[in-house]
Amino acid sequence: MYRGLGRADVLYQCAQAIELGPAATTQAQWVEAQLQLPEHPDEPLVQRLTNGRWLQSSVYTTARGNLFTIHHDITERKEAEAERERLTAQLHQSQKMEALGTLAGGIAHEFNNILAIILGFADLARRDVTEADRLCQYVREIRVAGHRAKDLVQQIVTFSNRSDVERTPEKFNLLVQDVLQLLQASFPATIEIRHNTANDVGIVWVNATQMHQVVMNLCANAEHAMRDTGGVLTVDLDSVEVETPAQTDAPHLPPGSYARLTIRDTGPGISPKVIGHIFEPFFTTKDTGEGTGMGLAIVHGIVTNHGGDITVESTAGTGTTFRVYLPRCASAKRSEMSLPPSTLPLGRERILFIDDEAALVQVAEGMLAHLGYDFQAVSNSREALTIFQAAPNDFDLVITDMTMPGLTGEALTHEFRRLRPDIPIILCTGFSHVMDAAKAQAMGIDAFLLKPLALKDLDLAIRQVCNGRRA
Repeated sequence: MYRGLGRADVLYQCAQAIELGPAATTQAQWVEAQLQLPEHPDEPLVQRLTNGRWLQSSVYTTARGNLFTIHHDITERKEAEAERERLTAQLHQSQKMEALGTLAGGIAHEFNNILAIILGFADLARRDVTEADRLCQYVREIRVAGHRAKDLVQQIVTFSNRSDVERTPEKFNLLVQDVLQLLQASFPATIEIRHNTANDVGIVWVNATQMHQVVMNLCANAEHAMRDTGGVLTVDLDSVEVETPAQTDAPHLPPGSYARLTIRDTGPGISPKVIGHIFEPFFTTKDTGEGTGMGLAIVHGIVTNHGGDITVESTAGTGTTFRVYLPRCASAKRSEMSLPPSTLPLGRERILFIDDEAALVQVAEGMLAHLGYDFQAVSNSREALTIFQAAPNDFDLVITDMTMPGLTGEALTHEFRRLRPDIPIILCTGFSHVMDAAKAQAMGIDAFLLKPLALKDLDLAIRQVCNGRRA
């Protein structure tokens, strides 16, 4: 309680008596604002103290005209508000990325169907022209462009977190060292690479090619940021034990042991307006022709698809830091995979082929005829079921698309197996949110193929399924 002092004096004493931290509210502005208000100020003074705690100060007038101040420690409230804002932002980001992943998957399905038609007919045309024919060069260029488009679609599928890739147990530090050796020769002399990758952070269960892609992309972005000014690229490896979701030294991950890769540059940093969008597909700050905007989106998709997470911190003028977290595995047992022979004899089986795309049916007819198979190809799934019901023993193999109107490939499989439990089935898809290799295997599908299919891949799958059934 203050006696004999005016309201302005008390306000100034209230503000000046507090030892403030670096992010303090401007005291003079607060005092001036309060002096413009009537007897009971509306806005308290909220300031952060040097010890890191938050204090809320208010000045009131008593019935006798005296002024007094009340100070509240609101640290817990401020921390709770910050945590709520962080979780809300994280939820919105997660929902946005999930929606973009769903969209990307749908785009991949349609693109793969189109590419299957283009590459399929190009494969057939290539076999009908000689090397000396000028058309042969045209067909070759169509195939090259088609495969480039196929690779781009695969990147979209990777971003959507539903890419089925082979994984093996790998020493994470050796993977990172391999990439750094490649980068040493390509980085300009103005950029120094410092790394601490000798630290053995254990085994991670990953696709090695995709992990190379993650490290290469993050380091390439750092090089681009420092290209004009030079600087230092720092790469560190360590391990983190996550015990609680709210742990401060790791993002919100399930409890467990994680390998952490930190990539830090001394470039100009990323602006706050941009940093919230960097993992979105096709978002880029690079000039036209320097980037597709898919790099960090693919990195995000790869990391999260491996059960990990990636974070970014950036301050204008001081650089950017990316941290990649991947779960470590206790077992390093490698699975043995039998490699298919380089050449396989052609078969003479009778095949029922189903796809709702008429052009893909034409492609399949050309391919199967070229490979010497007897076949019946239809573009209507219900018609296919009627044909099979009439003579289930007339076919040695069924090849069906997954996403079709009427009956899906999954529904057809159940019907075919109900009529003839031993019929071999190959399931194809451009992309599916409801079917993957693991689910197909659990259903008893003999092979699960992703479009677009090359002629040799289709032949190899048919021979493996048919020969495997005879063995």
